[in-house]
Amino acid sequence: MQMSSDRANLSNIRELAKTHRSGFALPREFYTSAAVFEHDIKSFWNRNWIWVGHVSQLPEPGNFFRFDYGTESIIIVRDRQEQIHAHINVCRHRGSRVCLEATGKTSVLSCPYHAWTYDLDGTLRTEREMDDQFRRADYSLFSASLKIFQGLIFVCLSENPPDLEPALARLAPLTSPFGIERLKVAHQASYPVPANWKLALENYLECYHCAPAHKEYSRSHSLKDPASMTEELLTDLAENSCRAGLPGAVLNETGPDAESLGSDIYYRRYPLYPGYKTGSRSGEPVAPLLGDLSGYDGGATDIMIGPLNSFLAYADHIVGYRFVPGTLQETDIQIVWMVRDDAVEGRDYTLADLTWLWDVTSQDDERIIRYNQQGVNSVAFRPGPLSNMEWGIETFYHGYLQQILR
Repeated sequence: MQMSSDRANLSNIRELAKTHRSGFALPREFYTSAAVFEHDIKSFWNRNWIWVGHVSQLPEPGNFFRFDYGTESIIIVRDRQEQIHAHINVCRHRGSRVCLEATGKTSVLSCPYHAWTYDLDGTLRTEREMDDQFRRADYSLFSASLKIFQGLIFVCLSENPPDLEPALARLAPLTSPFGIERLKVAHQASYPVPANWKLALENYLECYHCAPAHKEYSRSHSLKDPASMTEELLTDLAENSCRAGLPGAVLNETGPDAESLGSDIYYRRYPLYPGYKTGSRSGEPVAPLLGDLSGYDGGATDIMIGPLNSFLAYADHIVGYRFVPGTLQETDIQIVWMVRDDAVEGRDYTLADLTWLWDVTSQDDERIIRYNQQGVNSVAFRPGPLSNMEWGIETFYHGYLQQILR
């Protein structure tokens, strides 16, 4: 019965997708239909790599954190052999959540319902009152696929996850100077917004809104106005980046261009306005230089790994972004600030200075995305044309529609 319902939903979604016009926003139902949302989780989120954290969050055996989206929950844990695992947070007995805490340290994973207990590697360790035919080896926790790239942890629930290796091989030399594997999480914040996850992600994929909606960001980031990226500004950035030890290459394998690599990948360093060394209120550094960098070049780097994982790298800190679906119109905008692992709060950085820009910007985003969803919910909504500055949305649509219609 469920399979029949899934086929009917997919057929309806295919018909809906036929009404999408290239160069325009998606039809209203993609943001308002419960059937589309359920299909998004199964066919897009469960099939793609999701950035869930950094290895620095698991410094010792027994350290764990949980990552949730939609109906899914994943436990990321380091075992006694120092291996990192991703377990699906579902007890093999009757399906209860095993891990209820968001983060912590433990010696075992014990279900709070009937006390089935698992080792950190997911194998079943103890259970009670089962018959003689029961075999513990058959009831380990289900695992999610796990990949670590320069200290960043990615998971995927698909049995056949996308092959990230070709894309990561292209990206690795460009991100290596930042020393991402030698970072630590300095702060995390959530900005819940009553909107569909695609509206939140689409907002991040374009800077057409930056000038009118983000006054603080627009003082420092030339991305808000492509015309402001003068030849002089770009030449200065290229020269300064070379001196600082940063590559000046642009890597844009997204949308149709990503098909040969197997996954979207994007890297681009662009200039900040004169007087800004990093993304801060004053323009002055907010943390020690990252990795192998020898100075500030006055630039910022947009990085995307797969369609769901975005990062902004300054010379002294990196900001990670996730737009995590909860329900049809409930999304958690999650912002993660990372600094060099030997930086000491209060001596090398303060959270107020480090987080200021993307805290105020994310508050702006919560507001504009909320209003966007309210308008899309109206029967009067008709998909409008995308601007040249919204090319990132068009490439997202290409991969998204291709994947959910398989």
